[in-house]
Amino acid sequence: MFDNRRYVIILIMILVATAMAAKLFYIQIIDEEYKLSAESNSRREVVQYPSRGLIFDRNGKLLVSNQAVYDIMIVLREVHEFDSLDFCRTVEIDMPTLRGLFADLREKIRYRKASSYKPSVFIKQLSEERFSMLQEKLFKMPGFYAQRRTLRKYEYPSAALVLGYVSEISENMIRDTVINKDSYYSQGDYIGISGIERSFEKTLRGKKGINYIMVDVHGRTKGEFHDGELDEAAISGKDLTLSLDIDLQQYGEKLMQGKTGSIVAIRPQTGEILAMVSAPSYDPSLLVGRLRSVNFPILSNDPQKPLFNRAIQAQYPPGSTFKTINALIGLQEGIVTPESRFPCHAGYTIGRFHLGCHSHASPLDLRQSIQHSCNGYYCYEFRSFLDSPKYGSSHKALNIWRDYLVKFGLGYRLGIDIANEKRGLVPNAEYYDKYKGKNWNSLGVISLSIGQGELLLTPIQLANQAATIANQGWFYTPHIVHKIEDGEIDSLYLTKRYTGIDSTYFSVIKDGMEAAVWAGDGGTAHGAQIPDIRVCGKTGTAQNPHGKDHSIFMAFAPKESPEIAISVYVENAGFGATWAVPIGSLMIEKYIKGEINPQRKWVEDRIIQAKLNGTE
Repeated sequence: MFDNRRYVIILIMILVATAMAAKLFYIQIIDEEYKLSAESNSRREVVQYPSRGLIFDRNGKLLVSNQAVYDIMIVLREVHEFDSLDFCRTVEIDMPTLRGLFADLREKIRYRKASSYKPSVFIKQLSEERFSMLQEKLFKMPGFYAQRRTLRKYEYPSAALVLGYVSEISENMIRDTVINKDSYYSQGDYIGISGIERSFEKTLRGKKGINYIMVDVHGRTKGEFHDGELDEAAISGKDLTLSLDIDLQQYGEKLMQGKTGSIVAIRPQTGEILAMVSAPSYDPSLLVGRLRSVNFPILSNDPQKPLFNRAIQAQYPPGSTFKTINALIGLQEGIVTPESRFPCHAGYTIGRFHLGCHSHASPLDLRQSIQHSCNGYYCYEFRSFLDSPKYGSSHKALNIWRDYLVKFGLGYRLGIDIANEKRGLVPNAEYYDKYKGKNWNSLGVISLSIGQGELLLTPIQLANQAATIANQGWFYTPHIVHKIEDGEIDSLYLTKRYTGIDSTYFSVIKDGMEAAVWAGDGGTAHGAQIPDIRVCGKTGTAQNPHGKDHSIFMAFAPKESPEIAISVYVENAGFGATWAVPIGSLMIEKYIKGEINPQRKWVEDRIIQAKLNGTE
């Protein structure tokens, strides 16, 4: 009995010894985890941040570059007595601030958000000039060292809302990127927040590198780890070439000083955006580095909303510019012909209902209706469409009408390559069923005939409408990135989109828009005339429930082989012909000819000097 127990005990001891030996063999020979853990305690990882990709305009002019800054890092365990007063003078802070930085660091260590053995950011974004002064003294300041980073440098005080800005990533953003299976970012990294910087973040950011530094048990640097064999070099981000013409962009911003609104210019043959002006705006350099924390709250709280990109986010009624689309739908559906005439006696009257119009000859054919922007004509045309027996009901007719608008790129986001685009609003029959009841009729939605009512477009959608008419029924999705270094732009921007309107119907529309500018018997856009350039344009004056009407203009030029299509919105400025028309014509002339005719300098001076948003 005793011998049996002895054998059992011996067997157990043998099994335990075998298990321990196997475990030790696994740990020391097979498993790398403990080896790596031991090595991690003897090395420090220093991130090498890549330079973001450069951004150029369509003519090769540098828009966005990089500038070096330095984060001053600290390993608290290594810090000994140092000349704190000299340190403060060098980095341009005061003693209370320095004490506060140490207190904040100790607080983070207390709550295990930092370690006294590992580096922590102590002072962010020290300029190269200041760092060069500090660098000479760092050997007398154990525990401090510098980590190089780059910040954006904007070469022009323009196009801020197109280019966007970069900022330090927040914890919520890191969480979102992880959810989206992007593990690139760590606390303290920078990320594009808006504009091109955001839309092309992965292209521009590059790839971080890493250097491994050997340290002793107290965290003191002892040289390269494994002679740098494990180091990885940072890879710079890819450069972008935009379709933007910075000279035209700057000119547009100059014309819109003292005004609220937008200008969008597109090259019809390619869909490339030549200018995207939102007013008021700001100098993009205001949101770089340490200045950002001071300036961002000021810009955010500004009642003029300079951070709001009106070109892609503001949603307005298109006003009479929309008559061109209603005319095209009427032609395609056989509701009207170019020769169709409708009366206009100071507007459209039926029973007690009256929708007014300005004075002009009557009746007008379709070309003349665009030239003179006749409200009565389009009330008759639109009601004839909605009430046509061929559709069975106004509800079905309205949904057919809406389907055409969607093909024009309205009612949904166009899909441009800048973030935060709005979709506008194109109501369908179900929309009116909900808000008017199911017994609504064509007279109840008559304001849609002249681009009013519930209809909303963004300025870029209106510019694209002009480009579509210029192209006689097709367009490329508007985009602002022309070329990506070692890459290709999305095929979305290389694919033609068709409206479903036969190209033959666009001739009379273009004739009407040309007549609005050039006809000897008068037109609503005659102020857009440019010597030697056949401009085709359409004015709009959109009702605004919050104040004075918005001034609108849509145009393209030249009539044959158009080079530029444009939309202009000037908020609370009155008639389209008064302000939007001359702004649009100056932009067209500037792009096509490169300069303004001396005989039209008075127009330019009048626009530049005008203050229409209450600013001085």
